[in-house]
Amino acid sequence: MRILFRGLTTLIATVGILLLLLGVLIGAALWFTVPRGNFTTRIPGLSAPIDITFDQDGIPRIKAATERDAVAALGYVHARDRMFQMELMRRGASGRVSEIAGPVTLGFDKTMRTLGARPRAVQDLETMPSDTRDLLEAYASGVNARIAGRGRFIAPEFLVLGAPEPWEAADSLLWGKTMGLWLSMNWRTELSRLALTGKVPESVINQLWPPKSDAGRPDAAREADTRHADAADQLLKALPWFPAPHTTPSSASNEWAVDGRHTASGAPLLAGDPHLNFGFPGIWYLVRIELPDRSLVGATGPGVPGVVIGHNGHVAWTFTTTGADVQDVFIETPVGTDQYQTPDGPRPFVLRQERIKVRGKPDEVLTVRETRHGPVISDVQPAPGGAILAVAMGHLQPRDTAAAGLTALNRARSVDDARAAAALITAPVQNLLVADRERIALFVTGRVPIRKAGDGSRPVPGDGSHDWIGWAEADRMPSIVAPESGRLVNANERIAPPDFPVFLGRDWFGDWRARRIREMLDAGARFTPADFARMQADAVSVFARDMLPILLAVPMPAGADRLQGMLRDWDGTMAIDRPQPLIFNAWIAEFYRQALRAVGVAPEQGGPVTDFVAHALRSPGPGGADQRDALLRDSLVAAGKMLAERFGADPGGWTWGAAHIALFQHPVLRALPVLGTLTTVSIPSPGDDTTVNRGGVDGQMRNVHGAGFRGVYDLADLDRSLFMVTPGQSGNPLSREARRFVTRWRDGETVTIPREPAQVRATLRINP
Repeated sequence: MRILFRGLTTLIATVGILLLLLGVLIGAALWFTVPRGNFTTRIPGLSAPIDITFDQDGIPRIKAATERDAVAALGYVHARDRMFQMELMRRGASGRVSEIAGPVTLGFDKTMRTLGARPRAVQDLETMPSDTRDLLEAYASGVNARIAGRGRFIAPEFLVLGAPEPWEAADSLLWGKTMGLWLSMNWRTELSRLALTGKVPESVINQLWPPKSDAGRPDAAREADTRHADAADQLLKALPWFPAPHTTPSSASNEWAVDGRHTASGAPLLAGDPHLNFGFPGIWYLVRIELPDRSLVGATGPGVPGVVIGHNGHVAWTFTTTGADVQDVFIETPVGTDQYQTPDGPRPFVLRQERIKVRGKPDEVLTVRETRHGPVISDVQPAPGGAILAVAMGHLQPRDTAAAGLTALNRARSVDDARAAAALITAPVQNLLVADRERIALFVTGRVPIRKAGDGSRPVPGDGSHDWIGWAEADRMPSIVAPESGRLVNANERIAPPDFPVFLGRDWFGDWRARRIREMLDAGARFTPADFARMQADAVSVFARDMLPILLAVPMPAGADRLQGMLRDWDGTMAIDRPQPLIFNAWIAEFYRQALRAVGVAPEQGGPVTDFVAHALRSPGPGGADQRDALLRDSLVAAGKMLAERFGADPGGWTWGAAHIALFQHPVLRALPVLGTLTTVSIPSPGDDTTVNRGGVDGQMRNVHGAGFRGVYDLADLDRSLFMVTPGQSGNPLSREARRFVTRWRDGETVTIPREPAQVRATLRINP
């Protein structure tokens, strides 16, 4: 027994030592993925050495002799801090996520392979201006230098996946292709309308996407064939949609500017905060690049060679999405098994084979068909009856020069130069707001299709009657330079008047945020950068203020009347520590669900919540005000019950912050035990989907979409410009820079990025 006991003790001790050693090895491997403090490396092809310092927040300052050298260094630091994010971006755009995630993302990959973003990016690279292509290749050399030096230790995720493949110049173009897709989702709206056609009255469909009073056109599309409604419904279920991973809402961002007549300094001020899906890490990465002729400062997108939003020492710029309709679904008529009908007779489909590797499963082979309009998206989820739905998308058209436009914008020295750069940004269609030291201006970028007929609101026949017959390009798009008012504002509302010569689309977003921005501008006089930063953090909802008189006028049953009473004398501020934002948002969400259910529409089939609710409250349908008021009573009772179950029986103890948690999660690891916790950041946050401080909610009222970057630019001295990103600079969860900004971001604080940092945390020397 003593011998057996000693043997068992020795075995346990040995196993314990082995487990300890394994833990030490894993810990050491993870620690080795964290970037070192001071380091020297090399990138072949540089013209001179490059010095990079990282400040106390992990923001790099790159000092380079040439633009090409600077871009190579930017590629290196992007790979240093965000390589897995870059890898996931190119895999997502290329339809290769299932290689690492398994069959759960197969539907997403099929969609992206069908759209063909990567082969189109490769084609665009071949026709890109030589100087832009040279910068793309320089950026790739910097990324690949980091990959070669670190291998699988470049980021924690690659310890399992192995070293990433070399970065290619075309990979950087995929970032713009992705933005072009997610910032214009009209094709999904078209499919939703088609899916409901014949199942609910036409008047109901129009209410789901209520037209603005100045929207529409006389040559509207004829009704779609109801035979394809089921096919559209089935396809919709297969397509990714916000808040699913790798997606983002189509309505995003604020921007405003005033000229020197309205500022304390006498020079223009410009503010911008793009609203996109939250994640860990965030989409944006701050940087300062010092060149002999300019300083580039602002937000970069890992994977992109240049500053996407920021300033260059001469001009400042930002973007909001326009909402223009640059996507159409065409219903093709099959001829036999391998052809479709065109105005010139039958034509064969263009075919290509896509092999999708799936982790843990056999490869999937997908045959992609394309018509003269675009890829056959209905093949992602074939429907009975063989409906052929092809999609045309502006950002997938040949000769996309968006990268050349961004390069030109980074080099611009005036508003006039920015106008020329805007003309090169073919996709996505955006509102580019710019300012130099004297003027402010707004230019709409991108190509908008000119249709032979129709308003693009529904799928149309592919017989040629609704074809695209050209583009409305830069010289025909809306633009405003040096407005008489001295100010410019856009927050995704309609950008052009109804009589504008170019038809930009039927569906537009509400103007709630824009109205609030204009209110704050009206209330001020001589603005400073700090004033604009406070405006970006504003949490007052004009939507709530507009809806409250209707909500408060409806008699409520016992219990619900207390909740209604708590909304009286509330000014619509979506503050963290108050119950009113919680009650209001829960009530609106439940009313939306019940109103749709009353007309036989599932919530996922409906249109924008706020636009629909505002229309339904102000203009009751066939049931009139009595039916509307009954729905309001029922929905407040249901909302109150739900809130009591989640937050306790006493409404006085409820707070908006308890539900409205800003959530930043790793796109892959969030579903795994332990790792999901380590790669998730959360914090109670103000605002909601209608406030300037955007806090877009999911089904649980969590904040999952908003201003991941904020910038305020002082054209009197651009080094006084203010910035903020969230949750931090690093994508490595073990890095102290991964979460550094989240509390300051929530509280509306900012940082400056002067030429010399207040504190140097790390240095990097890159030699040729």
